[in-house]
Amino acid sequence: MNEAILLAHGSGGKLSHDLVEKIFLPLLTNPMLARLDDSAVFEAPGRLAFTTDSYVVQPIFFPGGDIGKLAVCGTVNDLSMNGASPLYLSLSAIIEEGFLIAELERIVRSIKAAAEEAGVSIITGDTKVVNKGQADKLFINTSGIGIIPSGIDISGANARAGDKVILSGTIGDHGMAIMSQREGLRFETPLKSDCASLNKLVAQMLEVSPDIHCLRDPTRGGLATTLNEFARQSRVGIVIEEDKIPVAEGVRAACELLGLDPIYVANEGKLVAVVAPGDAAKIVAKMKQNKHGRKAAIIGEVTAEHPGRVTMKTKLGPSRVIDMLSGELLPRIC
Repeated sequence: MNEAILLAHGSGGKLSHDLVEKIFLPLLTNPMLARLDDSAVFEAPGRLAFTTDSYVVQPIFFPGGDIGKLAVCGTVNDLSMNGASPLYLSLSAIIEEGFLIAELERIVRSIKAAAEEAGVSIITGDTKVVNKGQADKLFINTSGIGIIPSGIDISGANARAGDKVILSGTIGDHGMAIMSQREGLRFETPLKSDCASLNKLVAQMLEVSPDIHCLRDPTRGGLATTLNEFARQSRVGIVIEEDKIPVAEGVRAACELLGLDPIYVANEGKLVAVVAPGDAAKIVAKMKQNKHGRKAAIIGEVTAEHPGRVTMKTKLGPSRVIDMLSGELLPRIC
């Protein structure tokens, strides 16, 4: 095989088949994918959740992950935030001419590892090759399907006054890791993305209480944007406490140096949950048993006052309004 991707790898001819059969199939194969039909056929009784997302992160390799791991974890998490158990993913790769085949294989190996850890199978996919300069190395699209257990009703519109707000861990890790890598910044404490699949954590939370009202992974726009989405969808107010929000020291220092607020920085391995007040403590206790929830904390509550608005009690005492940003702090973080 050639050392770099050629336009001919996207022609549908022999080189295209070689790319699939020598890179993708050996690592991702399963009975449904191995058929190489135009679509995968499967049975999935019950209520289904379906999601799709595209990944254009730059750089494609970063501390704690790469575009392949990110694509799997991001799609698994989107399904999990509705309480679904992820089953199957599709995988489409848009590859720039000249991209090194060794790097493509490295990414596919990362996809394989992330899918195995999450317990999902990739059962259909596609590859396209575009001219040099038209795709910035590699773009990935993934879609996913999962089953929602009976009795689960999770939505951003379900928050109720009195509910507690739970955060699964430190915020800002992914966005600051991407920024430091992209800009060549070096800090005393190395920054690492929190990229991870959260489906097993969510399953453990639902074992404790199926009455979880809202779930979301605070990716672009960070914690602040997710809470504002809940407040607007549910037409409630949300009050959080600054000193209860976990932030890694390295992230805090980097944000202070760059003049950024960590509540607006992207995450790829954290979740925000809104739950009934009587369930909050036991859900947090269960979360702490999972490696992705060891720093879980109750950070605030839902109120009937100031519907559609999020406020934060600062460490100094006064409260301030937490609004959505008009734009993105750092484009292409996922």
